[in-house]
Amino acid sequence: MKASRVKSWADAFGGEIYSIMTKYSGSLLLQKKYKDVEPTLKIKEVDGLELVKKFSEEMESMLRRKVEAVERLVEAAEDADLKHEFNSSLVFDYYNSLLINKKDENDNYVELGDEFILEPNEHFNNLLVNTTYSDVQLPTNVYNKDPDILNGVYMSEALNPIFVDNFQRDPTLTWQYFGSSTGFFRLYPGIKWMPDENGVISFDCRNRGWYIQAATSPKDIIIVVDISGSMKGLLMTIAKHTIITILDTLGENDFVNIIAYNDYVHYVEPCFKGILVQADRDNREHFKQLVDELQAKGVGTVNKAVLESFKILREFREAGQGGLCNQAIMLITDGAVEDYESVFEKYNWPDRKVRVFTYLIGREVTFAQNVKWIACNNKGYYTQISTLADVQENVMEYLHVLSRPMVINHDHDIIWTEAYMDSALFASQAQSLLLMTTVAMPVFSKKNETRSHGILLGVVGSDVPLRELLKLAPRYKLGVHGYAFLNTNNGYILSHPDLRPLYREGKKLKPKPNYNSVDLSEVEWEDQDEISVCWEGNVLQGQDHMEDMDEIPGLRTAMINGETGYLAMDVKVPVDKGKRVLFLTNDYFFTDISGTPFSLGVVLSRGHGEYILLGNTSVEEGLHDLLQPDLTLANEWIYCITDIDPDHRKLSQLEAMIRFLTGTEPDLECDEDLVQEVLFDAVVTAPMEAYWTALALNMSDETEQGVETAFLGTRAGLMRSLLYVGSEKLSNRKFLTLGEKESIFTMDHFPLWYRRAAEHPPGSFIYSITSEEGSEGGGKPEVVTVSTSVAVTVDGKTAIAAAVGVQIKLELLQRKFWMATWQPNDTDCSGVDGACPLSCQDDNLNCFLIDNNGFIFISKGPTEAGKFFGEVDGSVMTQLLNMGMFRKVTMYDYQAMCKMPYHHHSGAQPLLSPIYTFLAAVKWLISDFLIWFSRCLSHFSASEATELMNALGQGQPTLRAGFRK
Repeated sequence: MKASRVKSWADAFGGEIYSIMTKYSGSLLLQKKYKDVEPTLKIKEVDGLELVKKFSEEMESMLRRKVEAVERLVEAAEDADLKHEFNSSLVFDYYNSLLINKKDENDNYVELGDEFILEPNEHFNNLLVNTTYSDVQLPTNVYNKDPDILNGVYMSEALNPIFVDNFQRDPTLTWQYFGSSTGFFRLYPGIKWMPDENGVISFDCRNRGWYIQAATSPKDIIIVVDISGSMKGLLMTIAKHTIITILDTLGENDFVNIIAYNDYVHYVEPCFKGILVQADRDNREHFKQLVDELQAKGVGTVNKAVLESFKILREFREAGQGGLCNQAIMLITDGAVEDYESVFEKYNWPDRKVRVFTYLIGREVTFAQNVKWIACNNKGYYTQISTLADVQENVMEYLHVLSRPMVINHDHDIIWTEAYMDSALFASQAQSLLLMTTVAMPVFSKKNETRSHGILLGVVGSDVPLRELLKLAPRYKLGVHGYAFLNTNNGYILSHPDLRPLYREGKKLKPKPNYNSVDLSEVEWEDQDEISVCWEGNVLQGQDHMEDMDEIPGLRTAMINGETGYLAMDVKVPVDKGKRVLFLTNDYFFTDISGTPFSLGVVLSRGHGEYILLGNTSVEEGLHDLLQPDLTLANEWIYCITDIDPDHRKLSQLEAMIRFLTGTEPDLECDEDLVQEVLFDAVVTAPMEAYWTALALNMSDETEQGVETAFLGTRAGLMRSLLYVGSEKLSNRKFLTLGEKESIFTMDHFPLWYRRAAEHPPGSFIYSITSEEGSEGGGKPEVVTVSTSVAVTVDGKTAIAAAVGVQIKLELLQRKFWMATWQPNDTDCSGVDGACPLSCQDDNLNCFLIDNNGFIFISKGPTEAGKFFGEVDGSVMTQLLNMGMFRKVTMYDYQAMCKMPYHHHSGAQPLLSPIYTFLAAVKWLISDFLIWFSRCLSHFSASEATELMNALGQGQPTLRAGFRK
């Protein structure tokens, strides 16, 4: 077959499809409307460095208000304790969150369970809450009428008016709470707490990261565990549980290692020999797995293990590494035959810079005196753990010891936690899994008689949803591919649009094990080696700085250090669930958020991402077009602030904007620049409604049946759409709804059809195939989304103003394709010399239509649409790669989670049955066939064998027609 014939088919098909898309999308009309107003437009260049500084200042101001709320709570709690005298016989009723609104068989409220009014509140994820009062939660293992509990709860009643006042001062506040060192947890607003499926309340505020970080300073910990023969059985089980509990009290600001000893000293992780590692989630989980494998044998030599621990801690201290605050050795053993005074005298006395905490495992007390002496003479704490139930309370004691210097000095350090999802806090509630950070401060006793004892009363905290922070970096200011992200001082992502912290297990979404220890390099993919970096005017170019900068890790280091600057880099951006890749040049601007351990980054894509389109129109004209029924706004964007005034919370962003413009809600605070952009876009795009409606009314050409939806979106988040068919006939009902978030404007991304269109020349359509509604990746594709961008140029600057497109049935595309490849002269061979020309209807000719990423749109195979072409015919895909039609792009998903299968090992022989015999016979037949097949395969040539290879590709922006005989 001649190439000219294939080209003629492609031209005929391409011309007709282009005609249909331009007609039903109205792209030429929209381009004309923007062209008509070009003389009145302004295109403003974005100063990324100024933008990131402005966002940072606004975030700092917001977070400062949270800190001030916590400081007021700390002051109130300490003053209340100062005035309170402990009463061992105190009788006091309080609202117990587990018992509230609970009645007995006589219809009377149970003790501590009086009536507590609960109402749904949108600000608190529609949970049932009481915004006028807090209530108290206690773990199951804490007695709710213990004198310490009653006195603490009575004292903390003074926090109720402060909770309410804080919320009135700053309506963006979410949960406020006081976690007591005695175990109770006072939460505002009050909620009904539900036990787990076993009827147990396991939540203990003292185990939470915010409590532990606020109660202590950063620490270097070496856990030394006895694995000699005497530790076999239950003692070893208790020791392992003790280690795991200690690990759970550590965070990203701490450093740790574990040494086990018997006849000799060895590290549970040999790769960490002689060092301390950051106690992040990954390292803690790795240690837990290794600890679980420990086995008891041999004779214990504790002095060598302790000596090794002192050496490591001294080296880190002298090198200025680690936590640079507290250092401690945790000795876990069933006894010590001597006190090893010589070791401590040489390595720890007289300064005692390292505290030694000792945990005596088991009921045996023969060597208890030596173990106790070791702790007491090294500023530590001694405790005996006899059962598994004793572990939690006894381990927590070391935190009170480490907090004493802070308490005595009254160091009210403010701490901010890493990103986390506190699913444990509302495990039984309809709490959405949102990433948050917590600001917390310790509460100390100020009583003169106990001040020298260093008594920690508890910790006060408040949650800050990270989405609230990112609302201060509006999407419309960042462009099509732009975004903002947050990093911690430990180099981990706090928030990023490509952070995927959840995984699906059945119908439920659950947090991944390492969701809050994802590094910046795991969500950004550099495309080339060349980068340029600028730190406050000092430019460093390309490879000359690679040794110092090391690309993305260099950006990470700069943000960890709280520096301000920018970096330019070519990147690969995966879209469409990783099936496609965009190649962009991004500018990264970064600075610190003062008063916090966080840094802010802003990313702008080169070209249209650097510009903001500014139009002008009157409120009256814009308001008229804003009221058209086909118009919607990005409801996750903040056009007007609606979450402060309770009367505004039920308003959509469009309703709020209309009330603001009409003056019916003068108290509404709106982003006037964004509102002006919306008004302008509403006026320019208004004719599209009449155009689409006229087409829908006159749609009678059966050859074009299959066009279902027309739509457009602008940079201001405005969307218009119209159905060419009845809603009951739609093939994809989720399109342009929350059910398909990739098709609408969100806080994280512009729609996928907008993003892809922006990276292709205006006027050229891009195509994307979509599976049928309700399918989970494996459904039969039914619709194709088609879109193109609309650009405007002012003073030599080009900006993307909008994107417009249609969604059509795949059947329409297929029908046009087969018609184009079977033209009338294909069947009329009367005037043809020789063989009659082939067409796609011939059985011995395969025809394919594939897109620029190698995905099949049309083929003769009924199940091949939507598949990657390399899966169907790897040999042809390889040839296309070799010809340069496509190129291979390698991407690594560092956030992917591999589920480890659970294997149950048993020495028992499975029962034999007829099925077992049958399976054995099948296994033999398959093995025999594979041996025969491998012999046959050896006769193929190397070139023929390559036809079995599969390839991955990324090509040029166009649909491709392919034909194979």
